Amino acid sequence: MKIATTAGFALALFSASICAQQVPKSGTISIHTGWKVTGEALEMADKVMQGHGSAIGTSFNDKGSGPLHAGPATCFYTFYFANGVPTNKGFCTFGDADGDRFFTDWHGGPAADGNGTEGVNRIVGGTGKYAGIQGSGTWKSRDVGPHGNHLTTQRFDYRLP
Repeated sequence: MKIATTAGFALALFSASICAQQVPKSGTISIHTGWKVTGEALEMADKVMQGHGSAIGTSFNDKGSGPLHAGPATCFYTFYFANGVPTNKGFCTFGDADGDRFFTDWHGGPAADGNGTEGVNRIVGGTGKYAGIQGSGTWKSRDVGPHGNHLTTQRFDYRLP
């Protein structure tokens, strides 16, 4: 019985290592993320607000599979809003089904087309298959519902050691 159990665990580990998603040493990852955003804002002066919050969601690779497909995403943000113009800053973690993660430092403001916000993600580190990852890319976000629902499209141009 012990031999069968040990063999079963060994087979499961071997199968998991074969099925673990591989990531090319460099390239582009394009994803879209659905978020539930919560935050708090305080009016600091007339037409000036500051605030913070968090967003939790799920990302989907635009190809329908591959890196970060159906993986968890978590962000924390701050913002400054003066005379109708927002400035945003934050940090995010993007993951995959294998439990590996990478981390970003981002900033942004109003979208050029007037629909939502946009900015740049800078990749600052990672775990597992993303260890040592570097790169950056653009993002664009917009409201899609009345209860803190957001949709963000993101592109990461990256390289691994």
